[in-house]
Amino acid sequence: MEKLIFPDLYCPFPSQVNQYVDVLEDYAFEWVLRFNLLSNESTYQHFLKTNFFWLTANTYPHYQLEELKIGNDWLSWLFIWDDHCDLSDLRKQPQVLKVVHKRFLEIFTGAEEATSKDIPLTHALSDLRQRMIKMWGARYFHLLIPCLEDYFNGCVLQADNHSQKTIPDLETYIKTRRLSLAGDLVLAWIEYFNCLRIPNILRKHQIIEKINEMTINILAWCNDIFSFPKELASNDVHNLVLVLHYQQQLSLEQSVDYAVNMHNRELQALLELEKSLPSFGEELDTEIAKYLSGIHDWIRGNFDWCTKTARYNSVENLDLVKC
Repeated sequence: MEKLIFPDLYCPFPSQVNQYVDVLEDYAFEWVLRFNLLSNESTYQHFLKTNFFWLTANTYPHYQLEELKIGNDWLSWLFIWDDHCDLSDLRKQPQVLKVVHKRFLEIFTGAEEATSKDIPLTHALSDLRQRMIKMWGARYFHLLIPCLEDYFNGCVLQADNHSQKTIPDLETYIKTRRLSLAGDLVLAWIEYFNCLRIPNILRKHQIIEKINEMTINILAWCNDIFSFPKELASNDVHNLVLVLHYQQQLSLEQSVDYAVNMHNRELQALLELEKSLPSFGEELDTEIAKYLSGIHDWIRGNFDWCTKTARYNSVENLDLVKC
């Protein structure tokens, strides 16, 4: 494949880095090693080059250190499980994924406790649950559970496509990608981590719901644009650029241009939509402003991390822990 020149992605928000970024870099491996999430040298090197701590420090620029550590460990957990779903035999075993996901949810909801029979990721998830409730309380914890379920459903849908060698159409792909990105979980973190007091009726407001949908699209499409060469080389069609390439018979260069334009238009439309939000009273307007600020931090931080990480620079199959 000839080298492609990537058009600029539109991202009007300022770059920010958390003051604890250097501390976080040193801490980043402590948790994953403590729970044995990096099972061998290949997974260790794969994790090393991704620099997840940069994603955490960029997307949570104002967090204190202990909050930042939890955010970083969550992202590490998600990306490690994502690698299980994408780079191991599990990518074609949706029924196995369903069994593992069921166990994850039993632990995360507190219905059961992890035992010696559970895999390391299950114990790590239990630790995250306990630390989050200790740090922020259980008041809004229930908001996270359906978001985690949606993410798991997205992983299964992708595995179904892999097992059947199916290339989804554009509309189906966009819906599946919103799930497999864990986008709803990312947005719920903004609310939960910042202890925002947004009533459910406002959370379900049609403009807020549309803002959430567009934000997840922007995050997903940004990642897809940067990662498509790797996914092309590994025969993984779950990528916006590649769906456009195969389904609409566009060249790769045309597909990249199309995807970039989709991303840029979506972000511009998001900013316009934010302006249309009505006032809900001074107190709630303040909470919504904090929420939107968290969205902007995530959009910018994700973009900055994509430009730095080596995660998308190589193709590899990982020898991961058996589930």
